[in-house]
Amino acid sequence: KIMKKITLLIAFIGMITLQSCTVNEVQDNVDNDTISEVFELRNVNFSYNSSTGGYFIYRTLNPQIYASDNILIYRMSDVIDSNTPVWQLIPRTLYLSGGDELDYDYDFSREDFTIYADGTYNLASTPQYINNQTFRIVIIPGYFSNRSAQQIDFNDYDAVIQAYGINPNNIKSL
Repeated sequence: KIMKKITLLIAFIGMITLQSCTVNEVQDNVDNDTISEVFELRNVNFSYNSSTGGYFIYRTLNPQIYASDNILIYRMSDVIDSNTPVWQLIPRTLYLSGGDELDYDYDFSREDFTIYADGTYNLASTPQYINNQTFRIVIIPGYFSNRSAQQIDFNDYDAVIQAYGINPNNIKSL
């Protein structure tokens, strides 16, 4: 009888040990350690790519983000005063005088992102749109996809950082 109880106790302990290992392995694959954060590119200039005829800003992400994460990029389009910038979500088309159009767009991967500027005219003639630009890159972890995105106005930078619990004082420079 004592041997049966010891055997049952050892079997029970073994099951608990093996079960906890399995649970940890599954949890290690879940994106629970990425936090929402914002990076700022301040006063950057677009570079010209002669082979594509377009302007771009390229940066690597260190550390890399998870495949399930998302990135939003905002361009500072104006300032109301020294403490109140105006942020516009890109992609964005600006309609300039004379019928010219300027497009800002971006793409990203786990490792990097590129911001593009292109237009229906020679962008070098309007350096104010390709030089000394400021962007904010918002990283949104994939586990936030469970939140109802319809309730967040992604065009409103302040609404986005509030919805994802981002402290506006913790913006890092790239």
